[in-house]
Amino acid sequence: MTDMTHRVAGKREGWVLVLASSLTIVGSVMVAPVLPKMMAEFAPTMPDAPLWVAMALTGPALAIALFAPIAGWLADRYGRVRLLTFGALLYGLLGALPALLDQLMAIVGVRLLFGCAEAIIMTCCTALIADYWSGERRLRYVNRQVIAIAVVGALFFMLGGMLGEHHWRTPFYLYLLPLLLLPFIARILWEPSRARPAEGGAPAAVQGAVSPRPLLVGFFLVCFGMIVTMAMPVNAPGLLVGIGITSSTLIGLASGLGLLSSLVGALLWPLTRRTLGVSGCNALLMALMAVGLLGVVRAPTYNLMLTAMVIHGIGSGMLVPNSMAPVMEALTQRTRGRGMGFYTGFLYIGQFVSPLVISGIAAALSSGTNMAISVLAGLSMLYAFGWLLSALVLRPRHAMQP
Repeated sequence: MTDMTHRVAGKREGWVLVLASSLTIVGSVMVAPVLPKMMAEFAPTMPDAPLWVAMALTGPALAIALFAPIAGWLADRYGRVRLLTFGALLYGLLGALPALLDQLMAIVGVRLLFGCAEAIIMTCCTALIADYWSGERRLRYVNRQVIAIAVVGALFFMLGGMLGEHHWRTPFYLYLLPLLLLPFIARILWEPSRARPAEGGAPAAVQGAVSPRPLLVGFFLVCFGMIVTMAMPVNAPGLLVGIGITSSTLIGLASGLGLLSSLVGALLWPLTRRTLGVSGCNALLMALMAVGLLGVVRAPTYNLMLTAMVIHGIGSGMLVPNSMAPVMEALTQRTRGRGMGFYTGFLYIGQFVSPLVISGIAAALSSGTNMAISVLAGLSMLYAFGWLLSALVLRPRHAMQP
């Protein structure tokens, strides 16, 4: 973990960072299947149990949103690898601790601290990817990071459900598994030199000024994009019930297909970015998500709703890599921790407030959820149109800054 000026990152560093990044999705998907059993255990003694059980799932996202900028500052000041090692240790211990607790409020408190550990991991991993590589190789690892999150998320969603059949506490013990990554983080990753060129030939910007415009554009894009992204998984089960689909198997299949389609979007992203440019890709992904949301509120049949969810998922799969790449490019080596911390914070703010935005639109219009989702889809389409105009004006198409 010492400062190594002449080291060059390769596949070993890439795999460790990609696997460590995937831990952030595990934080929520592994708990989701056991929420009903948690509710059944705590509801008889706690009238407000539904609120606090929900907080056990969503609380970490709020903690990530608030703590990620602080984690970025700590990474810039004290080093990425040292902080990542500490964050992974906290992740394993705090993740498993709810299995030993009997008080719901204590579980929620631990889950909030667990979110801080997730913020450390995500911020340090993205900063190290930006430190180790540049150009196309950096984009390749950004995309692999997104793909790994989708694949590992689907895997642990199934594991959490299977283990939850025994008891709601059992899935929490799986959080101890990431402790096996600690030796690899400590031995394979290394702290980049403040003056070392990024791998790939492009010199790392060390003393240069940070351009605020691409940062603000990227922060707003990922925040709004996550609001639109989360509108689907949060509301789709209720919309399926609204058209008469009450089978948990069919609802679960639809959710899994949506997650799989986001993986397809991530796989298509490199070609789409090279073909349309960053701005054109932003226009496409926002339009796809808008069409998907409009389709899911108007679909009269299960098959049409699945089609709409796939369209939405492909767009959402392109969001994170296409919004992250310009932000990475705009940051200097000395500010990447803070910059990626703020990026992570805005990402999870959008994720956390998405249900609140839908509820707020519905209340403001005195309408139902369907109308609120349609309005959000309309805003997404307008945003896509703005990016389309930007794509037509900006040249060359492959420019990294939108």
